[in-house]
Amino acid sequence: MVDMSLYAAFLVAAFALCVTPGPDMMFIVAMGGRGGPAAGVMAAFGVACAMLVHTVAAALGLSALFNTLPTLYHVLRWVGAAYLLWLAVKAFRDRSVPGQGGDTADGGAGMRRAFWQGAVTNLLNPKVILFNVAFLPQFVNPSLGHVPGQLLLLGTTLVVMGFVWDGGVGLLSGRLGDVIRRSARVNRWMNIVSGTVFTGLAVRLAASPK
Repeated sequence: MVDMSLYAAFLVAAFALCVTPGPDMMFIVAMGGRGGPAAGVMAAFGVACAMLVHTVAAALGLSALFNTLPTLYHVLRWVGAAYLLWLAVKAFRDRSVPGQGGDTADGGAGMRRAFWQGAVTNLLNPKVILFNVAFLPQFVNPSLGHVPGQLLLLGTTLVVMGFVWDGGVGLLSGRLGDVIRRSARVNRWMNIVSGTVFTGLAVRLAASPK
């Protein structure tokens, strides 16, 4: 289905992309540091699932809508920035004591929340959609046919590689967070750091429309 030489080149490029720090990785680090290892991994899983949605959209040609409807791009961009700011406000206002409240103290519900926050943050970033449109087709060989299938295979490979790396990053940041969050004061500073990261990501998304 795919050109193996192109696929080999894609694996190298995809690995470089996965290990390069970006907005998703920063978000996962913040979630892990604030909520613990499980929250970091679940946030990474949410991002991976959202990336899979973007991959399917690219394969079906839905992402091309941004080329004909630029307003849709800007609406999604501002909604995404607003969502990140909302997460920042929640982090700044969190006064919970470790183990007695907060986003992940309620067990399964907290893990589901970490998953959905990771997924929604990624889904509301139109730059990810445009990235798939620009990046994946470079490794497609139209002469082999089944172009949507090739795009799906490439995109799924990128999703799996990304989750393996980001999941490890989320796990590590969560464990480090557990070590340093031994008091209400330190936990408060962790929330401030997380809120600052969320705010920075929101500003970055809002301030760079292209």
